[in-house]
Amino acid sequence: MTLTRTPIALAVLLSVAAAAHATDDTPPQARTLPSIDVHATTTDGYRAADSQLDTFGSFGSAPLHDTPAAITVITRAQIDDRQPRSLSELVRGDAAINDNYAPAGYYQDVSIRGFPLDLATGFRFNGMIMSAEQLLALEGKERVEVLKGLGGLEAGVVEPGGLVNYVSKRPADVHNVTVGTDSHGSTYEALDLGAWFTPGFGLRVNAANERTHGVVEHTDARRSFVSIGADWKITDKATLLLDTDYQTSGGNSASGYQLLGGTAIPAHPSRTRLLGYQPWQRPVGIHSSNTSLRFNYRFSEQWNAQLSAGHSHTVIDDNVAFAYGCFYAASCASGTTPGYFFAPNGDYDVYDYRSPDDTRQNDEVRASLTGTFATGAIDHELNVGATAFRRTVDQRAYVYDYVGTANIDDPVVPVFPGSPNQPGPSTRRLTSWQRTLFAIDRIHLSDTWQVLAGTRLVKLNERAYDDTGALERDTRLTKALPQAAVLWQPVTSLTTYVSYGEGLSLGREAPYWTSNGGTTLAPLHSRQAEAGVKYALSDALDLQAAVYRIRQSYQFAQPDGTVEGFTFVQHGEEVHTGVELNLAGRVTDNLRLTASANVIRARAENTGTASYEDHQVVNVPRYRTAVYADYTLPFAPALAVLGGWRYASSNVATPDGSTRVPAYHVFDAGLRYATSLGGHAMTWRLSVDNVFNHFYWRDTGSSGGDSYLFPGMPRLARLSMTYEL
Repeated sequence: MTLTRTPIALAVLLSVAAAAHATDDTPPQARTLPSIDVHATTTDGYRAADSQLDTFGSFGSAPLHDTPAAITVITRAQIDDRQPRSLSELVRGDAAINDNYAPAGYYQDVSIRGFPLDLATGFRFNGMIMSAEQLLALEGKERVEVLKGLGGLEAGVVEPGGLVNYVSKRPADVHNVTVGTDSHGSTYEALDLGAWFTPGFGLRVNAANERTHGVVEHTDARRSFVSIGADWKITDKATLLLDTDYQTSGGNSASGYQLLGGTAIPAHPSRTRLLGYQPWQRPVGIHSSNTSLRFNYRFSEQWNAQLSAGHSHTVIDDNVAFAYGCFYAASCASGTTPGYFFAPNGDYDVYDYRSPDDTRQNDEVRASLTGTFATGAIDHELNVGATAFRRTVDQRAYVYDYVGTANIDDPVVPVFPGSPNQPGPSTRRLTSWQRTLFAIDRIHLSDTWQVLAGTRLVKLNERAYDDTGALERDTRLTKALPQAAVLWQPVTSLTTYVSYGEGLSLGREAPYWTSNGGTTLAPLHSRQAEAGVKYALSDALDLQAAVYRIRQSYQFAQPDGTVEGFTFVQHGEEVHTGVELNLAGRVTDNLRLTASANVIRARAENTGTASYEDHQVVNVPRYRTAVYADYTLPFAPALAVLGGWRYASSNVATPDGSTRVPAYHVFDAGLRYATSLGGHAMTWRLSVDNVFNHFYWRDTGSSGGDSYLFPGMPRLARLSMTYEL
């Protein structure tokens, strides 16, 4: 690989130059030396040295080792070996990340450090905000980066858990085809082609087609994907990078379980039965496209500018026979059971839900200037810029009509007639503008001490409308989000830091079953303090450890004396305090490893509702671990044995902590065999998830204020073959 302007080498050279400058009287000037190209090869593909979050965020141009934040990079090698097909499968190798309303066959969400991400702003495509209401496509991605913790300076208005950034593959001399199947008979084909046509212009094309035989009955699905990446070195100083992709998919989504009577875990749930299934229901169709365009210009060895634009467009044809609540069930007629849970005997209502042409669009432009300069003996890395982000949501008045009642133990769901009603016309439901100015300075005080300080000024204008076009909400605010960190690097292999940051996230909408249902609460201010250590155990193995504390106002349905019995409020604080450890890279010549552990205490404090305090909050397991190993057999170097272990402690499912799903252990395994055919490389991969077919609840998250339970996937084997053309 090629490393340009190697950050560690430059840091050393800058320090030497600073010492020399202190002995003369020449005026202060920037001491960045000319770029150095280092050519080397590496095989430690489970370890990453840098990330786009360094380039676009608040951390300057430093490598991951010198970044005062916890960042996990899921490399291409990990993606290839584990063969994930969903966001839930992708991120389960990091113990700080958990599913949060992640149904099969539908777009999914996750939580980081216990806080769910906002699908509108919490995901990035090459650093630009993308609409995450789409199925995950990894064929065109080189890696996936996860920033854990507050991202206010990096992203503006965003949930305090962090960010997920998808990084596109760059042009290279690649000519690969992959075919695959699984233990349910699915089929998969992918193509990865790339070339540099001239020294200054290259292309990378990825395409995939997949037909899935779903683990859950009646959830067979299909998807097609294509992406293009282009690099144009216009001059020695100017480069242009274009990335775009498009995906279309269709398949039935699976409704989640709910607590029986609002308090009991279903005793005999099925991982393969589709709750509420009706033969007339249509597949959920999702059509998505993402584009980023980046122009880089180097004024000098010290100063660079970047202009970026991003566009993300998703259209969802949402169709489902939805299993929800028991309002119409005879077993709930007395009113003692809340209608927004399944009945105590397992009865649930089935709704005909249709919301076609649900359109989400994100557009963003960004301009930034980075450079180095000196004030006396102190060197600075400055990053200043501005962004403008616009999100729109257009929806039709949906159909959501009760059609019948079934039971979770029905071997076959009764067939009910669908609703005769049709969706209404499309109207604008949301227009949101976010404009920001940011400035960050990384100050090199000496060879061992650095200070990073910056702020992002956010101006948010957001208008929400009902299905008639009437204005429901007009949010306007301006807020500064500061961030600071101190780094101490006594030796090259060790970086320690303490940091503080503030963030801003949007308030949630009150559930319809509360007294103020439909009301969106005010934006929330969050704060995080973190201390961390990063240690390079070797050139190929990195260890990260962090201790963090995040505070944000607690949003919840508070029991009260209203007719509905609840009012959705922001009262007290939600405080998440945790310790996390991460190890990634090559342990020996034959062993590659990723290992992660997270211990988190997530509490609601001073809420005015005693039963909601002094226990873990919903869907935040206190303990999680994840280990994945790749061992090349010394007596058969073409063959590698793969294995993984995942653990989560019991998980709270109700705000009062009285109901929890059990802890679980899940084991995964696999093989990789590298050979050749006709002088061309060929790699076989076998991955088996949940080897012992253990039942577990992977998710007790919520959506729209309603709580759901999702079982983990049963045993599934995937087999693929990649051939170099």
